[in-house]
Amino acid sequence: MSSDSSGPARPPRPDTGGLRTTLTAFVGVVALAQIPVVSAHEATATGGITQGHGIALALVGVVVLVASALLKRTNHFAPTLALYGVFIGISLTALGTVLFEGLSPDPTYTAQSMPFSRSWYQPVALSVGTAIVAGSVLVGRLRWPNRPRYALLGVLMGLWIVYPYLIPGPASDTHPLGYAIVLTTPVFVGYVLWVDAGDAIRAVLRDRVARRFGIGTAVVLLLFFFGVTGYLSFFPEEGAPHEITVAVLPTIYQLVSWPTLEIAIPHIPLFLAVSPGQLLILGTLSALIGLNGALIARQWRAEQEAGLTEGTAGSAAIVGTCTCGCCGPLVAKIAGLVAGPAIAAPLYWVFVDPMSPLSALFVVGSLLLFAGSIVYAVRSARKLDLSVTVSPSD
Repeated sequence: MSSDSSGPARPPRPDTGGLRTTLTAFVGVVALAQIPVVSAHEATATGGITQGHGIALALVGVVVLVASALLKRTNHFAPTLALYGVFIGISLTALGTVLFEGLSPDPTYTAQSMPFSRSWYQPVALSVGTAIVAGSVLVGRLRWPNRPRYALLGVLMGLWIVYPYLIPGPASDTHPLGYAIVLTTPVFVGYVLWVDAGDAIRAVLRDRVARRFGIGTAVVLLLFFFGVTGYLSFFPEEGAPHEITVAVLPTIYQLVSWPTLEIAIPHIPLFLAVSPGQLLILGTLSALIGLNGALIARQWRAEQEAGLTEGTAGSAAIVGTCTCGCCGPLVAKIAGLVAGPAIAAPLYWVFVDPMSPLSALFVVGSLLLFAGSIVYAVRSARKLDLSVTVSPSD
């Protein structure tokens, strides 16, 4: 439905009633999700919430997200109302996925289930990392000779892959090069975006609705990443201490060892682990996704102002990229549920095993795809004035 206010019978704030309806539906869905759908043998530990609730909630979230986007595309929803629906869909999907991950039993894989020996990790890492470095330099020289920052960013991403084997052994856990790679990554990604998309991002963030949508999406995805990686949990674990525990322990996460603050409050229950390396990388990923979301939100609203009725290909590319990146950490567990351990074990060893170079490749690929999608979206929207003023009533 268009938000044009030319009709005399149209109320001055057309989205307010729709927002109330959407929020009411959201509360109703959450309430319905509390109805047990599977056996309640785990009810004592989790208050009646089971794996089935997580699956059902995630599916409802996907339906709400897709339906909101389709209703916007067919002009049954104004862009702002559609954004509320998309945000609710993202939140429900993330919450359901975290519930599913937290309530699923952690599988145990033996060395016999490895698709190939870990001795292959070194040649794979060196060959893939070297290919990324060489390819970045070559493509940068040929395709973007006046933008050496692209080649340098590619070189930095290649170092993520080869670093554990450039400095083998325990020395790699605390080597200055490892810390430099991790600390430089968000700075360099931010620099590339500031140079190539800074003006558009600043214009987008002046739109209050787009800004709120982007920040909300980034926060939800940050909590999602914390939940699916096990660094945030609201589920009790067997053998956990019965008193409040606060400790700082060294943990190898993101190439090198970081001091990790661990907080366990069994009475809630709550477990939280936070480290600088974790916040840098997960925060960067979440911020990139939030900027993608803000760009989509601003694009939808600017398209309406310009009289366009369909989303651009850039929006579809961004949504597809974010979907692929966010689903990655759950591949092995979902495969184990659907296809059994015979299929899940190879996926775990290839993509989830922290020793695997492909797990680092997942982080590198996500950073490049999310940052690249922002630059692509800005360029594809040059013909659409993203700085056009939209009525605050939207």
